[in-house]
Amino acid sequence: MSGVIEMSLTGGLGPGLRLSLLKLRLAMIGTWALVTALATLLFVGVLTLLGIPFIGLYGIIGFVVFFHLIQWLLGPSIVNAVYRVKPADESEFRWLHEAVRRLSEKSGLKKTPKLMVADIDIPNAFAYGSPSSGPMVAVTRGLLRSLPKDEVEAVIGHELGHLKHRDIVVMMAISIIPAVIYYLGYTLYISGWFGGYGYRDARSNVGLLLLVGIALIVASFIFNLFVFYMSRLREYYADAHAAMVVKDGARRLQRALVRIMQSSGRFRRQDLSHYSQFKAFFIADPEKPLRVVGDVDAIVEELKRQRPGILSELFSTHPHPAKRLRNLDNFINVGE
Repeated sequence: MSGVIEMSLTGGLGPGLRLSLLKLRLAMIGTWALVTALATLLFVGVLTLLGIPFIGLYGIIGFVVFFHLIQWLLGPSIVNAVYRVKPADESEFRWLHEAVRRLSEKSGLKKTPKLMVADIDIPNAFAYGSPSSGPMVAVTRGLLRSLPKDEVEAVIGHELGHLKHRDIVVMMAISIIPAVIYYLGYTLYISGWFGGYGYRDARSNVGLLLLVGIALIVASFIFNLFVFYMSRLREYYADAHAAMVVKDGARRLQRALVRIMQSSGRFRRQDLSHYSQFKAFFIADPEKPLRVVGDVDAIVEELKRQRPGILSELFSTHPHPAKRLRNLDNFINVGE
């Protein structure tokens, strides 16, 4: 059913845009396949080299998966507490409830997510949820004060794209891999300090355990770069979704992103960092504000002319604004 809905959304796109979306999907699939393959080779190589039974790896995987599942189940409650999130009042936010219902139906979501409002001044929005809480979309009061309604709709379309593409589950699954590598490395490193804990030739392999443990800890940070890359791909994908389900969605989302960054630029850096615990959920990184004023459309065009280097976003969960705005240019006039 979801495939039929996805085809209905992309059916009106030209061959160039369909190819662009296909490349994006293949990049995500390729990233997932590469990370899985490299991690598997790494685990097999390390355990074979050290003569460690695979049951030990299964224990670490079980611990990490259990921790992530608990985090997933309790995450919505934590987010609600940190960002003072409450259900949006139907009478106060009638137009917003109607927008969420309309765009959810157009997106092909089986269930309309709960609309929430975060009582914070930072302009932003995020999608989250778990099997216990159900899907939710939250906007901050700062966003509602900073953006016109049509641009808020574009932001909602982006967040619904995250829910449609199951990005919460996807990102949780891929983030488990570097976590397992880290805990395996940490275990080997500690084992080296305490004589090997009975591993094969423990006393003669103490130095090797220490070196392999340190190497795995370093490798976990490298694997996290793939997680950041996957996160940036998911943002592009959610942007494309907003462009397809919202009228003139690409232009509206471009303006919305600039207004969000502009409004964030009015806050002190320490205030922005206070809300960065879950910045991967946000539509824009609150720690990368735009401290310029002027006509929004002019700023959009100015930002699109920037040519950031690869290091500018290597450790970021969000694409560089210039790349993101240029990517949305591909979807101008797509939304009905």
